[in-house]
Amino acid sequence: MSYKNPKNIGLFVAVWAFFVYLLLQLLLIINDPYFLSTFTIILIFLSAILISLVIYFVTVYLIEKFIYKKIKVLYKSMHSQGKIKDSRSIKADEDLISRVEKEILSITNQSKTEIQDLKKMDEYRKEFLGNVSHELKTPIFNIQGYLHTLIDGGLDNPKVNMDFLLKATQNLDRLSNIVEDLEFISRFESMDLTIDITKFDFIKLVNEIIENLEMQADLRDIKLKLGSKTPEKAMVKADKDRIRQVLNNLIINSIKYGKEGGTTTISLTEAEENVIIEVIDDGPGISEEHLPRLFERFYRVDKSRSRNIGGTGLGLSIVKHILEAHDKNINVKSKPGIGTTFTFQLEKA
Repeated sequence: MSYKNPKNIGLFVAVWAFFVYLLLQLLLIINDPYFLSTFTIILIFLSAILISLVIYFVTVYLIEKFIYKKIKVLYKSMHSQGKIKDSRSIKADEDLISRVEKEILSITNQSKTEIQDLKKMDEYRKEFLGNVSHELKTPIFNIQGYLHTLIDGGLDNPKVNMDFLLKATQNLDRLSNIVEDLEFISRFESMDLTIDITKFDFIKLVNEIIENLEMQADLRDIKLKLGSKTPEKAMVKADKDRIRQVLNNLIINSIKYGKEGGTTTISLTEAEENVIIEVIDDGPGISEEHLPRLFERFYRVDKSRSRNIGGTGLGLSIVKHILEAHDKNINVKSKPGIGTTFTFQLEKA
């Protein structure tokens, strides 16, 4: 029996009152033979029953009026605000207190989860703003320094004027790239950018990208190649320009962070409805702790080294957004000292 229902509580109190009254009356007359008779005992029992009934109804009335009705109002108010999702109507004999207790515990746990998520989002926001600030500040300060030097007399010095102008231009290009990449991600997230699905030969696209990036790879003595089991032709359905961007970003990433004299391999394996693409390098690898955050905007594994190498810090985030627009995911596995593999799928044509 639940003691959270008014009737059950009233019954519990009435039974206790019955036995307490009975016990007290019997203790009063047990030593007095004059009052100890069958009639007296019956009268005591009837009095105990009557008093218990009165106590029962008074207890139920008071609980209903001052406690239970307020709980009902609270429950209905919470239900109307959408905080309680239980759509069942309240029954007359239902243990409402247990029901409310269960719902409040559920709301409390949900609120704790929401608070934790908000804290994580706030930490992410602060970190993101700090990263954006740093990424924008670096080229701006560099440009400012070069221009001030030129204004202060460097413009008349043929040994530095053209060099400083070129460096200022390079920093302007970097600043422009960061803004363009941020705008690109923002448009993807707000669904302003659509993808144009066409059929094309993926292997042909890979060969074009390898040819375009060969000079950049040669600077670090990195070999770009197709996997040994990659077919000569593989038709896929996707946005060709966006997938070109995905491959560009992944391969450039492997060139920048791979080891000198290493190899970047692009392999393709056919499945039933999709093709599985892997971009594999034999570079220094990435620690497991960094992998879950690798596709966040401006997240860098080695911040000082990454900024010295260049780039916007948005390449992998763009890759993730493009593939998600294709209803696909990007996965990464890596081991320090062995290398890194990025894997994604595209639909067969």
